Amino acid sequence: MPSANVKPLSESTRAKLKDAISQLEPFLNEHALPQLASPEANDEELTFYKGLLSDLRHLLVYSEVAYEKLGVTLRRPNFDAEHAERQLYEVYHHCVNAFFYPKNEGYSEDGRYAYTGQDAIRFRHKPLRSARDIVLGVSKIYEELRDDLSYYENDYMTSRRMQGQK
Repeated sequence: MPSANVKPLSESTRAKLKDAISQLEPFLNEHALPQLASPEANDEELTFYKGLLSDLRHLLVYSEVAYEKLGVTLRRPNFDAEHAERQLYEVYHHCVNAFFYPKNEGYSEDGRYAYTGQDAIRFRHKPLRSARDIVLGVSKIYEELRDDLSYYENDYMTSRRMQGQK
C-alpha cells in the first residue's frame, strides 16, 4: 500500500471508529441483562444475551483502544506511516474480526445476503429490537472498515516479512 494513502486512511478509520463507539457506548450504558432478557427467559435466551453483551463490550474496548492509538499516531509532529500501518493492521485484526467473529456467536454474517441489499447479519436467537438495531447499525461501519482495510488482512504482514528477509 502506498504510504501516501496511509494518513487519509488512518483519519477515515478513526472517524468510523468514533461513530461505532458513539453507538455502542450508549447502548451498553443503558442496557443490561434485565433490560434485554424477559423475566421468564429460558437458559438459551439468557445465554444469548449474556454473550451478546460480552461481545459488544469487547468490541467497544477494542474500538476505543484503536481510536486512541490512531489519535496519538495522527497527532505526532511527523507522521510515521509505518507506525500508522501497524495501527491499521490492529484495527482490522482486533475490531473488524471482533465484530464479524464474535466469541459467543450470538450472530454471524451470512454471505449469501451480502449482495442482495438485505441485512447479512443473522442472529442465533431473535433479539429485542434495540439489540438487533445496535448490531445492524454498527455492522455497516465494520463492513466499511473491513473493505477499507482488507490490505491488512494478509498482504501487510506478507510485505513486512519480505522486507525483513531483504
